[in-house]
Amino acid sequence: MQTLEQSFALHVPSSTENLALIREFVTRVGVQAGFSEEEVGQLELAVDEACTNVMEHAYGNDTTQQVVIRAAFDGDAVSITVIDTGRGFDPEDVKQKDVLQLAAERKTGGLGLRLMKSLVDEVRYEIEPGKKNELHMVKRLKK
Repeated sequence: MQTLEQSFALHVPSSTENLALIREFVTRVGVQAGFSEEEVGQLELAVDEACTNVMEHAYGNDTTQQVVIRAAFDGDAVSITVIDTGRGFDPEDVKQKDVLQLAAERKTGGLGLRLMKSLVDEVRYEIEPGKKNELHMVKRLKK
Protein backbone atom coordinates (compact mmCIF):
# COMPACT_ATOMS: atom_id res chain seq x y z
CA MET A 1 0.00 0.00 0.00
CA GLN A 2 1.39 3.40 -0.99
CA THR A 3 1.46 6.12 1.68
CA LEU A 4 0.41 9.61 0.65
CA GLU A 5 2.57 12.54 1.60
CA GLN A 6 0.97 15.00 4.00
CA SER A 7 2.16 18.63 4.05
CA PHE A 8 1.71 21.46 6.53
CA ALA A 9 3.04 25.01 6.88
CA LEU A 10 3.36 27.50 9.71
CA HIS A 11 4.09 31.21 9.16
CA VAL A 12 5.13 33.16 12.26
CA PRO A 13 6.67 36.53 13.06
CA SER A 14 10.39 36.28 13.78
CA SER A 15 10.15 36.52 17.55
CA THR A 16 11.51 34.06 20.08
CA GLU A 17 8.09 34.34 21.74
CA ASN A 18 6.85 32.12 18.89
CA LEU A 19 9.29 29.28 19.54
CA ALA A 20 6.75 27.46 21.74
CA LEU A 21 4.21 27.59 18.89
CA ILE A 22 6.84 26.25 16.48
CA ARG A 23 7.75 23.41 18.86
CA GLU A 24 4.05 22.49 19.23
CA PHE A 25 3.67 22.44 15.42
CA VAL A 26 6.70 20.16 15.04
CA THR A 27 5.53 17.91 17.89
CA ARG A 28 2.12 17.41 16.28
CA VAL A 29 3.70 16.62 12.90
CA GLY A 30 6.15 14.16 14.50
CA VAL A 31 3.43 12.38 16.46
CA GLN A 32 1.17 12.17 13.42
CA ALA A 33 4.09 10.76 11.39
CA GLY A 34 4.56 7.99 13.96
CA PHE A 35 7.79 9.02 15.70
CA SER A 36 8.52 7.92 19.24
CA GLU A 37 8.52 10.51 22.02
CA GLU A 38 12.34 10.60 21.93
CA GLU A 39 12.43 11.09 18.14
CA VAL A 40 9.81 13.85 18.34
CA GLY A 41 11.98 15.57 20.96
CA GLN A 42 15.03 15.35 18.69
CA LEU A 43 13.14 16.81 15.73
CA GLU A 44 11.66 19.53 17.92
CA LEU A 45 15.10 20.52 19.27
CA ALA A 46 16.66 20.63 15.79
CA VAL A 47 13.88 22.89 14.45
CA ASP A 48 13.97 25.07 17.57
CA GLU A 49 17.72 25.59 17.08
CA ALA A 50 17.26 26.40 13.39
CA CYS A 51 14.48 28.91 14.05
CA THR A 52 16.38 30.56 16.91
CA ASN A 53 19.37 31.01 14.59
CA VAL A 54 17.13 32.62 11.95
CA MET A 55 15.56 34.98 14.47
CA GLU A 56 18.82 36.00 16.12
CA HIS A 57 21.34 35.88 13.27
CA ALA A 58 19.55 36.08 9.90
CA TYR A 59 17.08 38.70 11.09
CA GLY A 60 19.11 40.26 13.92
CA ASN A 61 16.08 40.04 16.27
CA ASP A 62 13.90 42.04 13.84
CA THR A 63 10.43 40.87 14.85
CA THR A 64 8.80 42.46 11.78
CA GLN A 65 10.18 39.63 9.63
CA GLN A 66 8.61 36.21 9.08
CA VAL A 67 9.81 32.63 9.46
CA VAL A 68 8.09 29.87 7.51
CA ILE A 69 8.24 26.26 8.66
CA ARG A 70 7.10 23.65 6.17
CA ALA A 71 6.65 20.04 7.20
CA ALA A 72 5.90 17.01 5.07
CA PHE A 73 5.85 13.34 5.87
CA ASP A 74 5.09 10.00 4.30
CA GLY A 75 5.64 6.47 5.55
CA ASP A 76 9.43 6.84 5.47
CA ALA A 77 10.47 10.26 6.79
CA VAL A 78 9.58 13.73 7.98
CA SER A 79 11.02 16.68 6.08
CA ILE A 80 11.13 20.09 7.71
CA THR A 81 12.13 23.24 5.84
CA VAL A 82 12.82 26.52 7.64
CA ILE A 83 12.59 29.49 5.27
CA ASP A 84 13.68 33.09 5.83
CA THR A 85 14.68 36.14 3.81
CA GLY A 86 17.34 37.39 6.22
CA ARG A 87 21.11 37.46 6.03
CA GLY A 88 22.35 34.20 4.62
CA PHE A 89 25.60 32.50 5.39
CA ASP A 90 27.75 29.83 3.86
CA PRO A 91 27.67 26.76 6.12
CA GLU A 92 31.05 25.77 4.68
CA ASP A 93 32.52 28.90 6.30
CA VAL A 94 31.40 27.78 9.76
CA LYS A 95 34.44 26.37 11.47
CA GLN A 96 33.55 23.46 13.70
CA LYS A 97 35.60 24.10 16.82
CA ASP A 98 36.25 21.32 19.27
CA VAL A 99 33.50 21.13 21.89
CA LEU A 100 36.04 20.99 24.73
CA GLN A 101 37.77 24.09 23.33
CA LEU A 102 34.46 25.97 23.24
CA ALA A 103 33.77 24.92 26.83
CA ALA A 104 37.26 25.95 27.96
CA GLU A 105 36.80 29.34 26.28
CA ARG A 106 33.36 29.62 27.91
CA LYS A 107 31.88 30.75 24.62
CA THR A 108 28.21 30.47 23.82
CA GLY A 109 27.18 29.60 20.31
CA GLY A 110 29.03 27.67 17.67
CA LEU A 111 27.23 24.39 18.29
CA GLY A 112 23.95 24.89 16.41
CA LEU A 113 24.85 23.24 13.13
CA ARG A 114 26.59 20.37 14.91
CA LEU A 115 23.56 19.90 17.17
CA MET A 116 21.12 19.83 14.26
CA LYS A 117 23.26 17.29 12.38
CA SER A 118 23.32 15.05 15.46
CA LEU A 119 19.52 15.10 15.84
CA VAL A 120 18.31 14.51 12.26
CA ASP A 121 19.48 12.32 9.39
CA GLU A 122 20.05 15.07 6.81
CA VAL A 123 20.78 18.79 6.97
CA ARG A 124 21.13 20.82 3.80
CA TYR A 125 21.03 24.52 2.96
CA GLU A 126 19.72 26.28 -0.14
CA ILE A 127 20.74 29.91 -0.14
CA GLU A 128 19.79 32.54 -2.72
CA PRO A 129 21.69 35.64 -1.52
CA GLY A 130 19.35 38.57 -1.03
CA LYS A 131 16.27 36.47 -1.76
CA LYS A 132 15.74 33.53 0.57
CA ASN A 133 17.43 30.95 2.73
CA GLU A 134 16.10 27.44 3.17
CA LEU A 135 17.31 24.91 5.69
CA HIS A 136 16.12 21.40 4.87
CA MET A 137 16.14 18.71 7.56
CA VAL A 138 15.05 15.09 7.16
CA LYS A 139 14.47 12.58 9.91
CA ARG A 140 13.70 9.03 8.82
CA LEU A 141 11.22 6.82 10.59
CA LYS A 142 12.76 3.76 12.25
CA LYS A 143 11.07 0.60 11.05
